[in-house]
Amino acid sequence: METKKPNETPKKSGAVVSNVRGIKNAFLVIIACFIVALCIFLFILGNPSNFNEAGHPINLLGTVYMGGFVVPILQCCFLTVIVLSVERWIALASAKGKGSITKFVANVKKELAANNIAAAQDLCRKQQGSVGAIVYATLLKYDEMDKNTILEKEQKITMIQKELEEATALEMPSLQQNLPIVATLTTLGTLLGLLGTVLGMIKSFQALSASGAPDSTELSTGISEALVNTAFGIATGACAVISYNFFTNKIDNLTYAIDELGFSIVQTFAATH
Repeated sequence: METKKPNETPKKSGAVVSNVRGIKNAFLVIIACFIVALCIFLFILGNPSNFNEAGHPINLLGTVYMGGFVVPILQCCFLTVIVLSVERWIALASAKGKGSITKFVANVKKELAANNIAAAQDLCRKQQGSVGAIVYATLLKYDEMDKNTILEKEQKITMIQKELEEATALEMPSLQQNLPIVATLTTLGTLLGLLGTVLGMIKSFQALSASGAPDSTELSTGISEALVNTAFGIATGACAVISYNFFTNKIDNLTYAIDELGFSIVQTFAATH
């Protein structure tokens, strides 16, 4: 007969585990986006069919190519914003769980009002995700403190609040992962676009300051580089700002739901003990 070790704790069945999907190494995403951007710049934008025999662009693709070396860098930033935005969408969708957060909060509060902790735990198992995992861990501590006959009531409430804070702290990094990179690109994209604009204007002024008649080809090249990089920089910065604010708001909504349920759990314990 197999003996159980004294310090061995049995595993809880039906525990809620938060498996937030997401890309752990964003550096690989940036490298992949740069390779894709470089291929687009060289083989699509720089295709000879986009230029006439004199080397002048004959369509929009050729005009974008004339933007210079800053264009693939800006394209890399733009693609990185798009990829990380899709990645955060998937990650936060898995963090939310299987059902509506609003209904989940209402149902758990209803069960807490009836002091039915087991039913509230079942709701967490059905919900899954980060919210379900945090609330479930707090309810387990609630059940543990309910059976504890040693600690005082204030100590039990403190232990429940501490469990809620620890569970939330463990989940928050996975929710906010890669968002600092998106936030950085809001400024970096605009600055790179400004750099390309300045370089383009320098070429334009060089063409104007040439002896004799200004070189129209050099002048148009400089203007193209300035306008193309400005457009890419604005587009990258705008998409990054929208993405960052959108996902930050979704994280705030999840955090608010967790705080609301955590407060309800503590209040229920304080009222019934």
